Amino acid sequence: MATVERPTNMASLPSGIVEYRLERQREATVLVFHGGHMRAGLALGEEIFSELGYTLLVPSRPGYGATPLSTGTTPQGFADVSQELCEHLAIERLSAVAGISGGGPTAVNMAGRHPDLVDALILESAVGFLRWPDRHVYLGGRVLFNSWTQRITWGGVRTLLRLVPQEGLRLLLGSLSLDSGGQVLAALSEEDRATLRALFSRMSSGRGFSNDLRITTQVQPDAQEVTSHVTQPTLVIGSRLDGQVPFAHAESLAASLPGAELVTSDAETHLLWFGSDYPVISDRITEFLGEA
Repeated sequence: MATVERPTNMASLPSGIVEYRLERQREATVLVFHGGHMRAGLALGEEIFSELGYTLLVPSRPGYGATPLSTGTTPQGFADVSQELCEHLAIERLSAVAGISGGGPTAVNMAGRHPDLVDALILESAVGFLRWPDRHVYLGGRVLFNSWTQRITWGGVRTLLRLVPQEGLRLLLGSLSLDSGGQVLAALSEEDRATLRALFSRMSSGRGFSNDLRITTQVQPDAQEVTSHVTQPTLVIGSRLDGQVPFAHAESLAASLPGAELVTSDAETHLLWFGSDYPVISDRITEFLGEA
């Protein structure tokens, strides 16, 4: 699995400026909303869609990459911005919207608010409408990843991975799993280790992660209204060993989205694509897209 920096474009829309990546193949398109510390220029978890021949549309969410925090700002707002982006790019249908981690709420809102555009919904390790994260993680995130400190934090991560790559990776993976970082690291191939080092070395938080925390730590009073409007086939994938987004989010999403299917991954971390059972998961995604 190769994670590389990829070229992006900018769109000036009525609602604001958006950074995005468009990789055209056949007409059928999948829109991917990545999670925290990610942006349009980083590819992760998208290979299955590319291998199936789908065109990929990947925007940077508000505050990440070159998308200003003022563009959309909330999951509801950025769902509407993404609809404008599709119109701008002459994309009339989305075969699926995929929400990964912190991109989950935006993906759900995209499906619920624009049902005539979206055919199916896929949620992977996704934050749902439960309050997230807990107070300890929230306070740490506010200190380490606010717009002032995030450059220092990620600079430290890059230095750690350069000087002691295995130990650095062990520490980072430990924060993403309910297992120990050492156990997770031991299960990874050298290729996957190299991919993860490259991924972590390119991450940044901008103003986006603080915005995510502000939104997701609040109770979502309209969650039932949002999920009740999602009528598309939905696939929810999560791991019980996810140390970043508790499995309860996957269970809650599957229970609240009409007709959703819950698939439990055996992945050792938040990053499902590096789990030993990912070939089985990718087969189910392929089947799901064929059924939707």
